[in-house]
Amino acid sequence: MDESELPRVLQQMWGIEGRSRPGPKPAFHISDIARAAIKLADTGGLPAVSMSKVAAELGFTTMSLYRYVDAKDDLYVVMLEHAFGVPPTLDPADDWRGKITAWAEAFRDGLRRHPWILQIPVQEPPLSPNQLAWMEAGLAAFDGTPLTPGERLSAMLLVNIYVRGAAQLSVNMLTDPAAVRAADQLYTERLKYLATADRFPGIAATLQQPPDEGYAGDFDTGEFTFGLTTVLDGIEARITRQTP
Repeated sequence: MDESELPRVLQQMWGIEGRSRPGPKPAFHISDIARAAIKLADTGGLPAVSMSKVAAELGFTTMSLYRYVDAKDDLYVVMLEHAFGVPPTLDPADDWRGKITAWAEAFRDGLRRHPWILQIPVQEPPLSPNQLAWMEAGLAAFDGTPLTPGERLSAMLLVNIYVRGAAQLSVNMLTDPAAVRAADQLYTERLKYLATADRFPGIAATLQQPPDEGYAGDFDTGEFTFGLTTVLDGIEARITRQTP
């Protein structure tokens, strides 16, 4: 394929000229659009983002945006590219578990900073520069393991899916840590009252355990770590089976 077959928004993000469009010289950069849209989303959530509102934030007309993005989906591509930024630099001294853990935690932190990301439909694999850099970093975490390239991709996607799922469950509780702790405590107390041993023995047994062994009332931190560790244990079991 040639550059003309790439969507115009990708041509801009990759610095590919592509076919020029008629009209005056562009007055701002695609990154300016990203910053304006992200500011709106961080303040009012994804519903606050529209072509007209982004244009107003930039001080231009809505029609001027169409010299950069063809549709709202293109705007989302630009927002994701700049919201996540570049991936973390993984410590070469770490083993694969340490590297993919650092990658997963950085991904989680990006979702915490911009929870509206979870509202953007995932319609196709990433193709923008930073998004591909994140993918490459996740794959590189498995360097030195016997996993095939395809298995590394599957392992990275498994971690990605876990992080997104865990973040989705806690996204509404991230704005106020004190409120989160209070909500967790209230939920635990209500659960103890309702989940009696005769009706829900499994739940009751969990609640009777010490905090470090049972439900700790800390989903966003404790449960995230437990889940990620369990996912990595499964990947490690596969690696162990394939190690000569």
